[in-house]
Amino acid sequence: MLSPALDQPKSQPKWVRSLLSPDVLAPIIVGLVLLAAWELAVRLTDTPHYILPGPILILQTLATDWPTLFPSWFVTMKIAFTALVAATLSGLFVAILFAQSKWIERSFFPYAVLLQTTPIVAVAPLIIIWLRNNTFAALVVCAWIVAFFPIVSNTVLGLNSVDPSLANLFKLNKANRWQTLWHLRLPTSLPYFLAGLRISGGLALIGAVVAEFVAGTGGTQSGLAYQILMAGYNLQIPRMFAALLLITVSGITIFALLSALSNYLLKDWHASAMKHEN
Repeated sequence: MLSPALDQPKSQPKWVRSLLSPDVLAPIIVGLVLLAAWELAVRLTDTPHYILPGPILILQTLATDWPTLFPSWFVTMKIAFTALVAATLSGLFVAILFAQSKWIERSFFPYAVLLQTTPIVAVAPLIIIWLRNNTFAALVVCAWIVAFFPIVSNTVLGLNSVDPSLANLFKLNKANRWQTLWHLRLPTSLPYFLAGLRISGGLALIGAVVAEFVAGTGGTQSGLAYQILMAGYNLQIPRMFAALLLITVSGITIFALLSALSNYLLKDWHASAMKHEN
């Protein structure tokens, strides 16, 4: 029989045990040590804040400039979220289309690769010119181009990774093409699709920021990239770092939320999300 001291951690809520797990504590401790070293180095070397501000000054700037930075953050996140939703729906549709015929996949998949390999910085000015009457749509298209390919590539791989024995079983039971797709191929591709979604989540944010840099839009519809540009021009380096911090935290949050979604959907049946005892 276990003693009460050994049995106590088991009685803690699941979310408390998750927060106290090494997977969470280890990166937090490393991050705090690096931030402390950064702050100490800035103070010991007496580095001017317009060259490299310390973490404390950055957090203070984030708090004082929040009324200006928050609307810009909201614009950037709206662009990234819209692009991610569009990339998810279109990528899933295209992947299913490719899976229906090898000829369709061989004919059109290289063009999906073309979208991935074309530098967004090179094509963003053209898209902004073509859609000059709707800047928001132009920025969404730019972010969509960046986020589209991982979903298509991973989902196609998943749809083509069906166990041959299960495929033969469906044939023996005279399942039609759509029954096989719905009950076998799509469930098989779910882990691959979710992996691509996690990648595309961060890429959509990167695409939105890069497109904003190219567009250079200002005013009430300006995103965080515009705030970074203006802060650089005016040597407001603490504000620049505060905007970068918002982008970084947003990217980490997107990845964490999509990872949690993936674990929730796969925890009961897929090995990648099931808990393994050491």
